[in-house]
Amino acid sequence: MKFLTLNTHSLAEKNYHQKLLYLVSFILREQPDIIAFQEVNQSHAGERIPLKSLKGFYPCEENTVIKKDNHAYNVVKLLSESGLLYYWSWINIKLGYGKYDEGIAVLSKNKITEAKSVLISKINDYNNWKTRKIIGIRNKEIPDVWFYSVHFGWWNDSEEPFQEQWKLMCSQLDNKNQIWLMGDFNNPAEIRNEGYDMIAESGWYDSYNLAAEKDNGITVEKIIDGWNDKISTENKIRIDQIWCNRKNQVKSSRILFNGINEPVVSDHYGIMIEL
Repeated sequence: MKFLTLNTHSLAEKNYHQKLLYLVSFILREQPDIIAFQEVNQSHAGERIPLKSLKGFYPCEENTVIKKDNHAYNVVKLLSESGLLYYWSWINIKLGYGKYDEGIAVLSKNKITEAKSVLISKINDYNNWKTRKIIGIRNKEIPDVWFYSVHFGWWNDSEEPFQEQWKLMCSQLDNKNQIWLMGDFNNPAEIRNEGYDMIAESGWYDSYNLAAEKDNGITVEKIIDGWNDKISTENKIRIDQIWCNRKNQVKSSRILFNGINEPVVSDHYGIMIEL
C-alpha cells in the first residue's frame, strides 16, 4: 500500500493550474491508496456545486459547501476524467488569506464507509486562523484502520500550543483501532524536547524511522508562511510526517515534489510511503 501526504498551499500558489496538473499526473501514475491533503482551499465567494453531483464525495460534516475551485474537487475531477476514481471527504475549517475557505481532505482509492472531523484547538471560530481540525476516514477494504489528515499548530504558540492540541486530539481518538496521522505537524523532527519527541513518547511510530529505504526526509527548505520568525534560510526541516499508533513494516519513504522527484507544486514537499 502507498500513502501520500502534501500540504498543497492550493490556490495561493503561483501557476496553480500547472501545478495541479503535475500533481494529478503523479497520482495517475502512482495511484496511492490513501492521500492526505492540507491547506485545501476554495474561494470563499466561489460558485457552489450541488453535493449530489460530486463523484465519490463522502460528506463529513453537515452543511458542507463545495465550490467550483475547491482543490480536492479539482484533483478528483481530473483523475475521474482520466478514468481513475477516488473517493474523498473535505471539511472547511477557517478563513485563509481573507478570501479562501481553508480546509483539509482525505482521498481513498476504496469506497469510504465513515468519516469524522475532530476539533483539536480550543478556538473554534471560522474567522480565527488558529482554528484547527483534523479529518479521518476509513474505507471498505480495511475497515479497522483510520486515516487522518492533520495540520497542527506550533509548539510555543501562546494561544494554541501544539502540546494542548495533541492532548486534545489523543483524548478523542479510539486507540483500539490502527490509526495513521498524515500531514503538517509544524514540529520539526530535528528539534529535541518539543512536539516531535512528545508524539514519539506518546507511543506513536514515525514511518520515516521505520522505513527500510529513505532519503533525507526534508519537506521545507525555505522560509514559508507561519515560519517567518522561526527559521532562517539556512534551515531545512522535516515538519510533514506520517505516524501510526502501531509498528508497521515500511518498505520506503520518499520526498516528492521537491524539484528532483517531481516538479515543485507547493511551499511544502510531499511524502509517500509504501508498506
